[in-house]
Amino acid sequence: MKEISPKIHTTPTGLAFESLKLIIGSGRPLIYICSAEEARVRTLLEQAAQGLFHSEMPLWTWSVTGGLLEPGGKSARAQPDGARAVLDFIASHPGPALFHLKDFHPFLNDSHETRRRIRDLYEICLDRNKFVVITSPLRQIPEELVHQIPVLELRSPDMEELLAFVRAEMEALSQDQFVDHGDQSVYRIARTLQGLSIDEARHAIRRAVALRGGLDGESIPVLLEEKRLVVNRSGLVQYVSDGTRIDDVGGLQNLKKWLAARRKLFLERDSLAAEIVPKGILIMGVSGCGKSLSIKATAGCFELPLYRIDMIEVYSGSHGNPDHAFAEACRIVESVAPAVVWFDEIEMGLTAQTGESSNDLGRIFAFFLTWMQEKPRGLFVAATANRIDLLPAEMIRKGRFDEVFFVDLPTDSERIDILSIHLRKRGIDPSPLEISRLKKLTQDWTGAELEQCVISAMTAARLEDRPIGFADLLQAAQGVVPLSKTMREQVNHIRSWAFDRAVRASPRESEV
Repeated sequence: MKEISPKIHTTPTGLAFESLKLIIGSGRPLIYICSAEEARVRTLLEQAAQGLFHSEMPLWTWSVTGGLLEPGGKSARAQPDGARAVLDFIASHPGPALFHLKDFHPFLNDSHETRRRIRDLYEICLDRNKFVVITSPLRQIPEELVHQIPVLELRSPDMEELLAFVRAEMEALSQDQFVDHGDQSVYRIARTLQGLSIDEARHAIRRAVALRGGLDGESIPVLLEEKRLVVNRSGLVQYVSDGTRIDDVGGLQNLKKWLAARRKLFLERDSLAAEIVPKGILIMGVSGCGKSLSIKATAGCFELPLYRIDMIEVYSGSHGNPDHAFAEACRIVESVAPAVVWFDEIEMGLTAQTGESSNDLGRIFAFFLTWMQEKPRGLFVAATANRIDLLPAEMIRKGRFDEVFFVDLPTDSERIDILSIHLRKRGIDPSPLEISRLKKLTQDWTGAELEQCVISAMTAARLEDRPIGFADLLQAAQGVVPLSKTMREQVNHIRSWAFDRAVRASPRESEV
């Protein structure tokens, strides 16, 4: 039989294929692929058999339930009896071939004889164009085999693999359903599916087709729902489906301008040097002034899903050691990149734990600092803090976050803007209400207090079954004691600390 030798494959086919190509190109006859996606692995091996050699390589498949299947999919005439027998079959096979052994990991630990036969295969297949690929969802390799068997761990498919998958799914669906084959729709759908496995992406597409009767750019919210199900099942990470737009935030013009400028860089991240790709922001300030709302608006501005790491769940102990749970939470958000990752009140979650958890805290803090430096460029970290002075210098130094913004009590014009937003959000036209007359009365109010003023006024009007009027707003405002008075010392401390240590999210009153 004519020898089949590896060749250089020049067509880009995704990171998973490129990684397998490098292993095969190095002549390693034994390969371990760790993945639960058997269909994806099968496709990957078929691509390798067809594209990595001068002639198509025959691909044999074996499982303990299905036995040995020939390259065409038929059951082999001479059926090996058990795992050891299939190894003997591979050893005696006369020509080049790829052998796919499904879920073979239990047999690696079954007996010394099986492990010895695997080591024999290394010598028998080396430089003879015979490759044995063991696949399993679990990584279980005996110590005596670790030097002979390289491990390829299939992570979430990259953009190139997803684009090919989406086009293939669209082609299959187009016979019965409406499908938008345009490049823009294909790219948006593939980008939305990033972080899901191929199986999960297929379920997401079928969910969208079932609900909408087709697949196009308008299917994005349905596809994101599948991501929510995947992420929320861990309990460590919460998918925040809020829909907040940057225009829903009153004031904060400096922050908005910064986000609008970085949005372009983040969308072009794959073609830019890593140093200039936005990494994240830290927003500190007075409680109730819109820090969390700004984080939600950041995700909306970047057109990315928002995931919140629940530090209470991390420290709960229900997911094992807190440091392991935190590392797992970070791994989960890495798998669903691109995304905005939200750490709420980061000073409490990473630096304010005491007592028995102090050792866990130290490891979590060290891990977080390293992770911030090495995380994928598709993750944008957005953190909030009420007391940034509690954070150590190494967390807020340049390089961790791109910028530290301070959200102060809203200015006169911002308070009117915030009142208008909350009224319009509830279907009320602010123009006839002359809300500018509340400017002096609401001085030093937080955004949350302004919202509650609107809600209280609406409640009073509704109880009397009439439209809301200025008198309702005025009466509601007269009953509010703002946080700036009840917690004057703490608020003043936060404002004075941030005066020249952070970038103001809003222009100063004199600059407006």
